[in-house]
Amino acid sequence: MSNIPLPDIVVMFFLLGVVAGLVKSDLKLPKAAYDVLSLLLMLTIGLKGGMALHESMSAGLFAELGGVLLLGIISPLLIFPVVYYVLRLSLANSASLTAHYGSVSAGTFAVALAYVQGRELLAGGQVTLYLVLLELPAIVLGLLIYRKLSGEQTGSARALWHETLTNRGVILLVGGVLIGWLYGPHAGEPVTNLYSNAFHGVLALFLLEMGMVAAITLAKFQRSHIRVVIFALLMPLVLACVGMGMAIFLGLPEGSAVILATLTASASYIAAPVAIRGAIPDADIGLAMLASLGVTFPFNVIIGIPLYHSMWIWLAG
Repeated sequence: MSNIPLPDIVVMFFLLGVVAGLVKSDLKLPKAAYDVLSLLLMLTIGLKGGMALHESMSAGLFAELGGVLLLGIISPLLIFPVVYYVLRLSLANSASLTAHYGSVSAGTFAVALAYVQGRELLAGGQVTLYLVLLELPAIVLGLLIYRKLSGEQTGSARALWHETLTNRGVILLVGGVLIGWLYGPHAGEPVTNLYSNAFHGVLALFLLEMGMVAAITLAKFQRSHIRVVIFALLMPLVLACVGMGMAIFLGLPEGSAVILATLTASASYIAAPVAIRGAIPDADIGLAMLASLGVTFPFNVIIGIPLYHSMWIWLAG
């Protein structure tokens, strides 16, 4: 048994959740518990990133973050023609999938971070900022594309930016980075140690819930969704290659490159649905969730992350 390679233990909790959902178990986490877990996860990711940045700021960091921001703008511009002209989805659903797949998944990031740390791969503390920089542009661009092509008004740009920049995930991530950066791993030790040591446990419970939700989402699959499911399996591979290209251009270390590729390959299932539901009423949020949470999230968590790592080793070698 010891010779059989096993996935990261946190991934097993996700699979347990999927099984529980498929067999229609009465296992479930109370909504309040899920909210607390997601808040703890965001805050811990921010603190860990900020502590890693402590005393390691440099001019090159801003150039690196500029490259990541550019990637966040390029990705949705690549996605929209695929979903609109190849999949032939409606404009509303095309803009919706563009926002979901151009944006990123904090849950996938957490698993990638655990993967990189478990293998002691070199990754800079700024990878947490990748999450923030990649999450925001695609949502705004998806709505702007819809507004431009439909001629409809989807709310003021100011209100859109306010809602996107002030959602709880962004506040906790950015706030955690600032606090961790200011205090570092030693001055804030009484608080930061508690969160850092609990990271994998919180992530495991979060993934247990995500597994059950993914199973429920997959239960809504219909034959008419097959093209979208194929897109949800293939697009992450394409986007991961785009992310690796940027990682090579920026000269990132192995761990940072794996995280950037994984983030680029991921799809939002928290921030994007909230923004799209309010701004594009005609969009089928269930379809976007089937693709992003039901297909792409499990693919990345179970297969994608180690695959992207192997691809990076091949490219770097």
